[in-house]
Formats: sequence, C-alpha cells, structure tokens
Amino acid sequence: MSNQQTEKIRIFSLGGLGEVGKNMYVIELDDEMLIIDAGCMHPADDMLGVDIVIPDISYITENKEKVKGIILSHGHEDNIAAVPYVLRDLKVPVYGSKFTLALVKDQCNEVKVGHKPNFIEINSDSKLKIGKTPVSFFGTTHSIPDSLGVIVHTSQGPIVYTGDFKFDQNPVGGLRTEMGKLSEIGDKGVLCLLSDSHNAEVPGNSQSESMVAEGLKDAFHEAKGSIIVAVFSSHIHRIQQVINAANKKERKVAVVGKEIERTVTIAKELGYLNDEQETIIPKKDLKKYQRDQFVVLTTGSQGEPMSCLAKMAKGSHSLVKIEKDDRIVISAMPDPGNEKLVTQMVDLLSRTGAEVIYGKNKKVHVSGHAYQEELKLMLNLIRPQHFIPVSGEFRMQYAHRHLARSVGVDDSQIFLLEKGEVVEFTKRKGKRANKIPAGHVLIDGLGVGDVGNIVLRDRRLLSKDGILVVVVTLNKSHSQILSGPDIISRGFVYVRESEELIKNAEKLVTETLKKSIEQNQTEWAQMKGQVRDQLSRFLYEKTKRRPMIMPIIMET
Repeated sequence: MSNQQTEKIRIFSLGGLGEVGKNMYVIELDDEMLIIDAGCMHPADDMLGVDIVIPDISYITENKEKVKGIILSHGHEDNIAAVPYVLRDLKVPVYGSKFTLALVKDQCNEVKVGHKPNFIEINSDSKLKIGKTPVSFFGTTHSIPDSLGVIVHTSQGPIVYTGDFKFDQNPVGGLRTEMGKLSEIGDKGVLCLLSDSHNAEVPGNSQSESMVAEGLKDAFHEAKGSIIVAVFSSHIHRIQQVINAANKKERKVAVVGKEIERTVTIAKELGYLNDEQETIIPKKDLKKYQRDQFVVLTTGSQGEPMSCLAKMAKGSHSLVKIEKDDRIVISAMPDPGNEKLVTQMVDLLSRTGAEVIYGKNKKVHVSGHAYQEELKLMLNLIRPQHFIPVSGEFRMQYAHRHLARSVGVDDSQIFLLEKGEVVEFTKRKGKRANKIPAGHVLIDGLGVGDVGNIVLRDRRLLSKDGILVVVVTLNKSHSQILSGPDIISRGFVYVRESEELIKNAEKLVTETLKKSIEQNQTEWAQMKGQVRDQLSRFLYEKTKRRPMIMPIIMET
C-alpha cells in the first residue's frame, strides 16, 4: 500500500468500453493522472474513408499538467496505436516492455510525433514511482510477447488492471500468467479490479496456443501447391508456429505485407522469433522456388478490403498469384463486426479454386483471451472490493458482471460503465460521479479529427445517391443568365439514359433562377438554397432518390 495519502481516486475510460479496441483507461489520484494503454480500433462500416479511430483525449489535454505517464500493457494496436497521436499533445514518459516499446517506437517514427518521446522500459518485476504513485507489474500470457498486467498502489488499496490475458498452462512463449503475484496482491485487499471481458460470454477454459501446432501440421499436410497463411501481424507466437510447421515440411517462408514485415524484423532483431534454420526468405526470392516449396505469411485475416490477402483473392497482388492447387489458411477468428467481411473474403478465395481452411473446427486458431472459468479464477485470485469489467462490447461487460456475482462479488460494488463515466473512490467506498467528454477521433490519411459527423454524412450520402453539380453563369447585374444551367451527374443517373430527366431539371433551375432575379435577390447563398430545394423535391418525386446537389453560380 502506498504511503502517499490519496483522498480521492477517479477511474474512467476514454475507449475500450462498449466496443472492441481503442482501449484507454485513466486513473486520477488527487492531482495526478496515469494513463493505461492508448489504442485504436478499425472503423465501422459507415465510417467511409476513415483509416483508424482513436479516443477523444480532450479531457486529458485540458488537464495535461496532471498527467504523469502512459503505461502500456502490451503491443497490440488496440492498446498502443493512439500513443503517437497522444504524444503530440503530451510530453510525458511512456512505460512499456521491451517488445511493446519497439512496436511503439516504430509507429512514432511513421506518424511523426514532433519531439523525441521518453520511453522507459519495464518488465514484470519492475517497481517504480510514476509521479508520487508506486506502480508494479505482473506477467500475463497473451497472443503477443511481453504482455503485462498493471498494479497501481494507493493508500486506499491496490488497483489492478489485467490487460488482455489467459491462463495457458503450455504457452508457446514459455511465460505463464503469474498466479503467485496475483494471489499475493489479492491478500493485500484490492480496491478495484479492471479485467478483460473479451470472452466473458464463452464457457469453459481457452485452449493452449501450443495446440495450434497440430492444426497447422494437418493444414500443411499433402498440400500440392503453395500455402498462404493469414495471421495478425503482431501475433509472434503464431508466426513462430507457422515457421516451425514450414520447417517440418521443408518449405521456406516469405513474409508479405508492410506491417507484418516490420513486426517480424523487430521480433527477429530482439530475439522473440527463432529462425535458426533460416526458413524466412526475402519475398522477392519467391520466384526461385517451386510452388510446393514455400509458405506465404501475410495479413488480412479480418477480411480487410485493402489487405494483402484481399488483393491476392482478387488477383491484383503484384507478387503472389493464387492458383488452383494452393491452400489458404486463415489463422484467426473474426473480431465482432468483421464476420461479414471474412465471409466475403472466404467466398472470394474459394472462387480461385484454392482450398480455404478456416474456422473453429480446423484447429488453426485459439483465442488469446480468457474464457469464463479463467475470468472467474482471476476474480478469485484478486478478490477485489470493487470490480469494473473493461475491454469489450457492452454485452461482454454484462456477462462479466454476471461471472463476478457468481463468485461472490457484491453486485453493488460492480460498475458497468460506458466511455466517460467516472467511478470515484473515497475511504475505500466507490460511487458514480460526473461524466467527462469521451468519443471518437477519426484518422483519415494525415488528417486527425478533421473528419467529423458532417463529413461522414456527406460521404454516406454520396455513396448512396450520388451527386449533381449545377453550373450556371450570370451577368453582374443579375439581369440575365449568360450560360447554363449545365447539370453534371456522378453516381445518380446515367445521363445518356436519362436525357429527359436532366432537361427537365435544367428547365426547373432556369425558372427558379429567373424568379430570383425578378425578385431582385442578390445573395448567392439564398439563390443556391432555392435551386437546391426545388431540384431536390423534383428529383425525389421522379426517382425517389436524394442526391447531393451542389449549385455553382459564376458571375461575369
């Protein structure tokens, strides 16, 4: 327990609640603030053109003098990808394990932070003070090396954040979740537990990552052509298993895809990937081998339209062409919301004539998140006074609350939160407090937050009903129309097949403008508004569509 007396503790999330991804949790201790994780999530289907989504950190930037550091639990994008953007506004230390920081540094180099960040390497045995607050860690088993849980020591008792974890008794990396430390911290009287809810709806215990070796062995057996394996780019344990399986079949492995190539390079340099037999070859050397002599390791397991696997399925990848005797292994399960994309991807791959191996029954994937019995074990080890289910959609948090109640946690001490909702602790008693601003910031190319609801609305409208551009030239005195109106249609109707509709629309615009001129209207905005309104009503009456209408009035 900390000697520093903390009168008031506030815990809230800026992301990771009611959604999968975008994890960002804040612990406010009187006049200090600790940030735990800062991740992204992939855009929803209606976020057209958006690359990634990160948390809204306006509350943090308004109180930046309170922030003493950012603590990272592990190196998945949904936990670290927002760090470069946060560091543009905050010059605070970033604490993370060796592999996690290596991935963050790579991202910071790409995004351009604007200053040299202060990275501080930690491990499961680290004990340090961040500001005035003691912080320690415990090792966890997850689908990436060097994953950690975080313990924030306060005068009211420890606050434990599990990060993403599972209890794997035979992990590929050899590092198990440190149950001894968890039991020891539980004996000290934990104030609050924040625990991963990803698989809170799934009964039983998760399977060991080592089981995938057998599934890959079966998937590689008697493959006549090339083998293409799609994995998450940061799943180093899975990549290691693919390399091992390729070795047994005397095949070489070519890593294809910018992101996964960078991750594999970092993992090899730091010793997290074992390639003593030099199985990995440069992708440009693929043409030197017969198709039954290599494995292509790539990304696209979530059906991402611009991924390497998607390009291969469409036949548009510059290096890898799928042929009839090839075998594609999708070594992942769809994240919530990605099921449709993955199904479409599998269908497209099947059309190439190649064999596609995917799904639970093929044993080529196991989850990196704890199932119900493991979540209950975590609760029993920690024995928290208060509990906040985190990292998952609301239904997952709800299921996790039920699990906590089943092992004896008082329902009044369980807080089912939304983003921005605050739990405040005073004298070891927790209660809900005022809500703070929390939401999405959309990253589109180099733009950060410049795409908002209005831009998205326009993009959705354009994608649904198209656009009509109306061009007309008036003389300076507004007394007559010099040229036009000309109507240009994109994504609304095919002009050659709708000549009568376009002519009638042009006639309507002419009549509307003449009426405005007769009424001595001189405001462009008013004239454009009238054109837009009249044309919108006419087109909806004729087509039942509402295209975006953009009047352009030029003066000469």
